[in-house]
Amino acid sequence: MTKNGEIAIKETLSNLKFVERPKISEAIAEARAHGDLKENAEYHAAKELQGLMEAKINEMENAIANAQVIDVKEIPETGRVIFGSTITLYDSDNEKKIVYKIVGNLESNPNKGMISIDTPIARGLVGKFIDDEVSVQTPSGQLNYEILEVKHI
Repeated sequence: MTKNGEIAIKETLSNLKFVERPKISEAIAEARAHGDLKENAEYHAAKELQGLMEAKINEMENAIANAQVIDVKEIPETGRVIFGSTITLYDSDNEKKIVYKIVGNLESNPNKGMISIDTPIARGLVGKFIDDEVSVQTPSGQLNYEILEVKHI
């Protein structure tokens, strides 16, 4: 994961553990106080939410524990696309510029231009250089790009 991704995930994890977890515990206690648990929808909903949140906490803790954190700013720019690079592309099919940053799975946010290293687009770009023309096969079809710029920001 990237250095910025590590920081964001740790902040989210802290919020889940120290803000959201106590809220859910309070909701469970309140629902429990309403009586019969077999027919208490609030209790069952709160317990289900607790299970989902605990799974998310475990996923994030495991990701941080097993991650190799890469600060792309420390790697000299060579014009080659690597993990953590911010790439400006020319989409020749739609005649427009696109900017992507290649990040880890938990950091991925396509709406903000942050794509997972495991996506077909990222896999097709890694290892390529500025001015290379790249065709990437995705589930939605073939995409054609020209790499205009590679930055380590």
